[in-house]
Amino acid sequence: MAGLAEAARLGIRAFEESEKVELRPRWTDGEVQTVIRAAYRQVLGNEHLMNTERLVSAESLLRQGQISVRDFVRFIARSELYREKFFYSNSQTRVIELNYKHLLGRAPYSESEIAYHVDLYNSQGYEAEIDSYIDSTEYQENFGDSVVPYYRGFQTQRGQQTIGFSRLFQLYRGYANSDRAQSQKQGKLTWEVAKNTSLPIKTPATSKALTGVSGGERGQLYRIRVNKTASPMSPVVRQATSELLVPYEQLSSKLQQLNRQGSKVISITPA
Repeated sequence: MAGLAEAARLGIRAFEESEKVELRPRWTDGEVQTVIRAAYRQVLGNEHLMNTERLVSAESLLRQGQISVRDFVRFIARSELYREKFFYSNSQTRVIELNYKHLLGRAPYSESEIAYHVDLYNSQGYEAEIDSYIDSTEYQENFGDSVVPYYRGFQTQRGQQTIGFSRLFQLYRGYANSDRAQSQKQGKLTWEVAKNTSLPIKTPATSKALTGVSGGERGQLYRIRVNKTASPMSPVVRQATSELLVPYEQLSSKLQQLNRQGSKVISITPA
């Protein structure tokens, strides 16, 4: 991870100085309360939680030792509370970005990861989408049953792609900020994931670029090659390939539209 000076400059010093929150055997009431607070803060994207919103029954099960920290995280992410804060009001790609951030502590690495979760939700529903993160080998290896997920995307770890470091900064805007306060309804990473690039890292406080590769330019046109599946009512069986020219400003919305139509994006290149 970065040194303390660099961590302060990047706005991640709070994570540099903090330890993993883990519920060890023979815990005290104070320790389980710390775990509950950390789980809410992580899974709800640093959102302020009112007492009336707390998942009292799930908290009680955790205190009684009837469920694990991992189960408690699942309760939060599956709850109506989480859906109201993130699922109902955001685009599908934005929800997937936040699920990666909240449940695995990192940003998506590739377009194939986004596509996998889009297909999973469309075929199996919301709870299966949430479970796919929490039941994954990646979750088990990093958090297990007793550790609260944390933003490990700021660290260098085995199996972690370096491109995820700069992408997590696009999703993270400071320790005092919340994911809902960003008022971001569309996916933040749609363009760079599709292009397999990364934008410059910017500090949360100043938005000044520190490092990285520059992204797309406003007004630039991009060529999208698409495989479009024939309509179920059509006698045509094979897929048709087509090309679209789309301005940078419309790229995100066009990709979402294509996804809703069942089309598969083959490539995105500057026109």
